[in-house]
Amino acid sequence: MENNESTQSKYDAALAKYNTNLNDTEVAAEVARIIAEKVPANNTPEVKKFLFNCIDLTTLNSTDSDESVMKFTQKVNRFDEEFPDLKNVAAICVYPNFAEVVKDTLEVENVKIACVSAGFPSSQTFIEVKVAETAMALMEGADEIDIVISVGKFLSGDYETMCDEIQELKATCKEHHLKVILETGALKTAANIKKASILSMYAGADFIKTSTGKQQPAATPEAAYVMCQAIKEYHALTGNKVGFKPAGGINCVNDALVYYTIVKEVLGEEWLNNELFRLGTSRLANLLLSEIKGEEMKFF
Repeated sequence: MENNESTQSKYDAALAKYNTNLNDTEVAAEVARIIAEKVPANNTPEVKKFLFNCIDLTTLNSTDSDESVMKFTQKVNRFDEEFPDLKNVAAICVYPNFAEVVKDTLEVENVKIACVSAGFPSSQTFIEVKVAETAMALMEGADEIDIVISVGKFLSGDYETMCDEIQELKATCKEHHLKVILETGALKTAANIKKASILSMYAGADFIKTSTGKQQPAATPEAAYVMCQAIKEYHALTGNKVGFKPAGGINCVNDALVYYTIVKEVLGEEWLNNELFRLGTSRLANLLLSEIKGEEMKFF
């Protein structure tokens, strides 16, 4: 028991270095101010082109098949030919059993293959299964892995199990990026989101991500603000830069501009590249493309 308590105090000590005593009303007010004052200036063609290049183009349907994923990937190939003046999406995000299909079909450079793994979207399975699924996804061609924290463990205060899992999965990923989904809608409070962000980064996350998109509410500007604050403070203390990915419920161009603005205001220009900023969505691609081109586009 003593060892368990000392381990737990290790996580409490890590959290104690940060202000996690956040007030949800104050966070909401600050986010509303940023949106009102700063978003309009970022509503430019340049920003929209940049945002397009940050998209993790995602298909996570129970109806996905080898054929549908192949067609999905071929659109990304064709994009380079049809829109040579624009940078392509950042990644294609699929279930792990489709990593090889994407790898075999993808012809363009600079587009990564991302896979959701480790019992996505609930994260409710054995750690051995999570590790095996992650290792197999990487073996089949994944460049990046998106996992979900053990939300139940976190909410019941078992930070040790939650962090040990992330550490083990990061060890499996080695140099490949590990994106850790907090499922912020289930965490509910700004304080919980801040704590989960810090613990995930502490355990080895290369990116922290808001949501799976399978649970409501998904991404919110308030959650994004708290996560970016955590990334900023973690960077100040450790020198490590962790990426940020809002996902789920990004339904219009303005939503994307809001997340861009929060990243810019909280983390600064250094984070405005697709190595440190991603948008998990498929709906947004056509909407951004339509605004960039000034006519309705249904390319994807």
